[in-house]
This record gives sequence, structure tokens and C-alpha cells, in this order.
Amino acid sequence: MADVDAIVDDLQAERAELDAAVSGVDADQWHRPTAARGLRVVDQIAHLNWTDELVIRAIRAPDRFAEEVDGVLAAPHATESINAGSAFVNAGTVQRSTWPRSRLLATWRRSADELSAILRALPRGTRIPWFAPRPLSAAAMAAARVMETWAHGQDVFDALERPRRPTRRLVHIVRLGVRSRDFAYQLRGMEPPCAEFRIELRAPDGELWTWGPADAPDRVTGLALDFALVVTQRLHRDDADLTTEGCAPEQWLGIAQAYAGPAGAGRERIGS
Repeated sequence: MADVDAIVDDLQAERAELDAAVSGVDADQWHRPTAARGLRVVDQIAHLNWTDELVIRAIRAPDRFAEEVDGVLAAPHATESINAGSAFVNAGTVQRSTWPRSRLLATWRRSADELSAILRALPRGTRIPWFAPRPLSAAAMAAARVMETWAHGQDVFDALERPRRPTRRLVHIVRLGVRSRDFAYQLRGMEPPCAEFRIELRAPDGELWTWGPADAPDRVTGLALDFALVVTQRLHRDDADLTTEGCAPEQWLGIAQAYAGPAGAGRERIGS
């Protein structure tokens, strides 16, 4: 059983790191473009605030939220449905990005603290409706929030040209990336591989993180940081310190994504 409190602790640490990065920025930095197409630093924070509030709504009124999501995702095809969900989330982001910086930061901090408290207090076995094929457990939702905060935070740190030290919190992003392998294929109308892959990644502290059968012929090895950047589409696969054995893992790294949004174009190669 996943330790929800431990994951929420990591979520709060991830948010605190990002908060410290944006708290003292000037107006130019606040509106500086990030590598995510069409998103400035302010938009990244607005997106995190809006999605935190959506999770709170999903927990407090799951039936009503599920009905709302069903209406948004009523498109007949999976890709169209996911695109509709993305448009719904983007609408809330755009609204918040027009707020004064002090208001947005205060609202983001308040909603983040509220969500953390709610996730900790949820009874064991609670399932949360979301823009995913199945409702999420509290632990899975907390891990997803770590992933999204870290990924959008990476865009912010890069835009502000500030260094960022990788931590063991990457395990949540890496685990989601591994578990979402088949989703990445299905999103693109492709048949997922039948066999499991062996994943061996070096953590920031030197520990080896592994998933899948030890004797699997299809393998991915390398740095956990680079894998996390690839599965959140913050780094082009060709720029990542990752090695594959077999054809299927190489194809997967080209389409991998750890989030439930539409299939994006990813990032261009460095220097292109």
C-alpha cells in the first residue's frame, strides 16, 4: 500500500521549491516565455493552480465532477476526447493568467495547501474521478500532482535560467512514466508491445531503480533524470542519456508521456 503522507510530503517539497523560484521574480521574468509552446511563467503557475482546484472539486463532489468530465469528454474518439479535456483545462489557465501576480500566487499557495490536507485525510480506498481511463487512488493522484508540478516547474526553472538539483522525488515521475507505457501507444492508435520492458535507471543519489523482469530482452537503461524529462516531454529522446536494447523500447521513448493530456509534439533537439 502506497504511503499517501510520504507522497504528499514530496508534493509539498516540490511546490516549495517552485514557489521559492517565482516569489522574487520581476514583471519581465513573470511574463517570460517558457519552452512549452504558448506558455509563459505566469501561465505555468496559473495552470498548476487551476488543476489543483479541479482535483479539490473532484474529491469534494465526485459525482458532479464525473458528470462534468463526461460532458467535456463526450467526443466519439479517444484523441478528440482528450483534446477536449485539454481545452477545458486551458480555459481555466487563461483566466487565471490575467490576475495580478500577488493574487495568483496567494491563490495557488492556498489551493495547494488545501489539496495536500484533503489528500492526507481521504479514507483508504477512496477513488477520485479524473481525466483518465479510471478513477485514481489518493496516492496515484498525489503522485500525478508531483509529476505535473515538477514538469511545469522545469519549464519555469529553464525560463528563469536557474539551476535545479534533481532529487529522489523523481521516483514518482519515473514510476508514472513506466506505468503509462501502454497509454502512450493507445493514445496514438498504436498496439502496445505484449512483453514487459526491463527499466534500469540511476537515481540522483546513485541508487539503481528497476522495473520489469530482470531477463527481459527489451531494455531501457540510463539516468532517472533524463527518463523523467523524456516522459514529461521536456527533453527530446535523442538528447537523453538513455540506452535501449530492442526496437520496441526505442519506439516507446519517442512517444512516451506520463500525463493524461493529448499527444504533444514534444521538444525539439537541443541546438536544432
